[in-house]
Order: sequence, then structure tokens, then C-alpha cells
Amino acid sequence: MMKSMTSSAEAGARASVGVARLSARLPASFPALAAACAFVFALAGCAVGPDYKPPAAELAPFQHVPASTSAASQAQGAAAAPAPSLDTWWTGFQDPMLVSIVDRALAQNLDLAAAFARVRQARAAASAAGAELLPTFDLDGSASEQHQSELSPTGSLAKAFPGYDRNQREYTLGAAASWEIDLAGGLRRNAAAAANEAQAAEADRLGTRVTVAADAADAYLQVRGYQARLAVANDQVQTDAHLLELVKARRRAGAADEREIAQADALLRQARALVPTLQTNLVAQLNRLDILMGAQPGTYASQLALPGEIPGIPPVDASATPTDVLRRRPDVIAAERRLAASNERIGAALSDYYPKLSISGLLGFDSISAGQLFTARAFQPGVTAGLRWRLFDFGKVDAEVASARGANAEALASYRQTVLKAAEDVENAFVALSQTQLRQAELDAEVKSLTRARDLSERAYKAGAITLTDVLDADRQLLSARDDLDATRADSARAAVSVFRALGGGWATGAAGAASTAASQAAAASLPPAAMRSPVSTNALASAAKPAG
Repeated sequence: MMKSMTSSAEAGARASVGVARLSARLPASFPALAAACAFVFALAGCAVGPDYKPPAAELAPFQHVPASTSAASQAQGAAAAPAPSLDTWWTGFQDPMLVSIVDRALAQNLDLAAAFARVRQARAAASAAGAELLPTFDLDGSASEQHQSELSPTGSLAKAFPGYDRNQREYTLGAAASWEIDLAGGLRRNAAAAANEAQAAEADRLGTRVTVAADAADAYLQVRGYQARLAVANDQVQTDAHLLELVKARRRAGAADEREIAQADALLRQARALVPTLQTNLVAQLNRLDILMGAQPGTYASQLALPGEIPGIPPVDASATPTDVLRRRPDVIAAERRLAASNERIGAALSDYYPKLSISGLLGFDSISAGQLFTARAFQPGVTAGLRWRLFDFGKVDAEVASARGANAEALASYRQTVLKAAEDVENAFVALSQTQLRQAELDAEVKSLTRARDLSERAYKAGAITLTDVLDADRQLLSARDDLDATRADSARAAVSVFRALGGGWATGAAGAASTAASQAAAASLPPAAMRSPVSTNALASAAKPAG
């Protein structure tokens, strides 16, 4: 028996009308009924429509793979370490506060809670679709009493008979069962489509997890970057204020003019103007962290009030092939599962070309006397066979099949676009990481040179070779370079986060995923509770990465 029928069987469905009419004229003997049942059960193993084949996604190797990320970390004094696992990449930054924040966000984020609720809905829908394949059983009982009107049509006729009792009672009790025989496999196709949609919802949840982890790390790194830049900006304000006082003193001594005072005052105001912008950006990222952790803005700001070091960049394992990335990216997995679901919908639409058979049976009792309800005379069994065929509705069925095929084509295009977008994300992340590291290396060398120049200026000032103004100018240049370096260090760390995000990092499979979930929830529990806590499960999607046959 074939497991699949192609669309060429659509015309054969129309031709089978004559077969159905011929079968209706067969004698209703037991052997014929048994043979018919055997045929029906055998036919129920068929399923019309195309079988799903996962699309090939051949991508060329990545073009901008970074050589190494350990050099920048070593330049900052960090010890060389192996590349962290993609499952928990945030631990590679060697920052306990960062680990705590990401774990708390994964345990309390409300977007994750909503995504998990959508998974439960999709699983329930899949269970309901699977239940359509099974027989249904009902138990029904009733007791009724009626006083018949003599003026009604029934009463006017019945009263002519002697002994007519106007008080009528009826008691029924029975068990009924019904089953739609899935001849063309439409119910099975719908059940498979719902199961694929449930897997897509699970992949979407994992995609939300990847996004939440990366966004939390990104916000934390920006907080540390703005705190470092604020410290430099405050030093710059103090330096420029000292320079302005020095110029004013020289003006009183007749060694400087108003132009120099105006220039020094402009430098001071320029330095002061940078502080509000940095402070605004800092508060915005702190509020962003609170929202990511499912709390009202301002809940956790006090825990990050003290400035901390910008974490060094962990080594990034850039050996992942495009195939590895496609297997890990939740958005690619979700698009592939929805493509599989749309393929099953084609078979479900094609099944409407074929007749639908149903069988129902009843074992019950019906009596006008409660005392005789459970007697042989009150026993009332029944068997019903039903046939429904959209024989004169093939125009609408044609449209439904065309719509299903169009949805499948749309899902295929969406899948291919998602694959290309995944490759774009990885390439862009690799380029950003490589270039920010190069910029960081140059700025680090610039800061070292300016530090040496500032030290030499201070020595020259002590020797009387230059004025204090020259020393303060050297300080200003050094502080400006330090600000650029701190901003670039934060950008480099954020670029590493973008790489982990693009590679699909942040979720695990099997036992590793369960262990990661337990660790995340334990870490979150050790911290002060949020204003609105909503823990969610982080069990990984193991089956969604496997193509459906």
C-alpha cells in the first residue's frame, strides 16, 4: 500500500463515484460487511499529498571569520581561556555580575513567559488535532415526563383510543461511539501540521531566549562603558576647570588675554556638556536592564551604582560552518518547521477530493417505565454508517488546494530568506568584531603614547622647560583618547555578543539544557526578587532541529 498519493489522484477521486454507487447495491451480508471493513481499514493507511522533504540550504563558507579574539583580552591583562560554550556564552566574559544579570533575565523576562505560553497553546492545538484521529465516546441519559394536550394534533388523534394515558414518561440511558475513518489522510495531515507548528512555537521561544540573553549582556556592557566614560568626563571637567583658573591667573598677571580665557572657558563647557548625554544614556540602559529582568525601571539600578570594569572579550570559536549555524539558529528552525506544516496542509486540502466515512454505534436502553429500563425488551442498540462527499463542490476544493500550495510557496520563500538573513547576521557580526578589535588596538597604543607624552611634559614642567598649560593640554589629549578607548572597549565586547547572538548561542539541548535551566533559576533566586517576577522554563528544542519525514 502506498504511503502517499500525488496530486494526479485528484481526477481519480471523481472517477471513484461509480465505485461508491456500485458498492451501495451490494447485499448487506456479514461477509460483505467484513470485506468492506477490511478494505476501509486498509485504505485508511493512505495519505494523499506530497511527502515533506527538507529544502537544501547550501551556503558558501563565511568570508569574514575573525582570526582570534584572545589578543585583545591579553592586552587588557586577562588570562588566556578557552572559548566559552555557545550554550552559556556569557560566562566567558568572566564577570559574575554579568552572569547574574543574564541568568536573572532568562528566569524573569516577560517576553519569555509569553513565548512559553504560546508554546503551551501550540502543544494543546497539536494534541487536539491528534485526538481527531481517535474515536469519540459519549454517555447519555435522560428522564422526561409530559402531559399530552388533547387539542394538539397528536392528542386529538390519540384520545380516540380507549385507555389513552395523557401522562407520558420516557427513560433513556446509553453509550455511543463514533469514528471518522481517515481514508485520504486529511486528519493525519492536519495532526502533523499542528505538531510542526508546535515545534515552530518552541523554536520561537528559543529565539526569544537568545535575544533576551544577548540584549541583557548588551545593556550591561553599555552600562559599564558609560560609567567608564563618565569617570573620564569628570576628570576632563576637573582638568579644564584647573586650566581655566590658571589662564585667569595669568590674565591678572598680564601674561594672557581675554581670547585665551574664552578658549579655556569653551573647553570647560564642552567637557561639562558631555556629562548629561552620558548620564542620560546610562539611565536608559539601566532601565532597559530592569525591563529585560521583568521589573519596573529603577528596581535594580542600585546594584550597578558602583562603576565596574568593562569585561574583556572572551575567545570566540569562529570555526562554525554555515550548516552548524543553520542547525542552531532558532529562527531558521522555526521557518523550516512552518514550511513542513504548510506542506502537510496541502495534503489536508487534497483529502477533500475524497469521500469521508464515519461509523457510529449505540448501546442503550429506552423505556417508558423506570423499572423496566434495564431489561432485554428495553435494550436498543444501533449502528450507523455515514458518507460525506463534496462531490459538487470541487471548485471550492480546487481553490483551497491552490491556496495551500500558495502558502507552501510563501513558507519556502520565507525559509530561504531566513537562511540568507542568518548568513548576513554572522558576516556582519564577524566584520564588526574584527574591525572594533583593530580600532581598540590602535587606541590602546595611542593611550600608551599619550601617557608617555604626559609624563614627559610633567618632567619638563618640573625642570622649568614648559608651562603648566602645556601639561594640562597633554592631560586633555590623554583623557580624550581614554574616552575613545573606553567607548571602543565596550563596542568590542558588544560586537562579541553580536557574534554569539548571530551563531544562535544561548540555548542547550537535552540534559545540558536542563542543567542550564536549573543553574539560571538558582542564580536568579539568590538575588533580590523583581517587582514582577515570572519564571519560565528553558527546556531546549531537541526535536525541532530534526526534519520531519
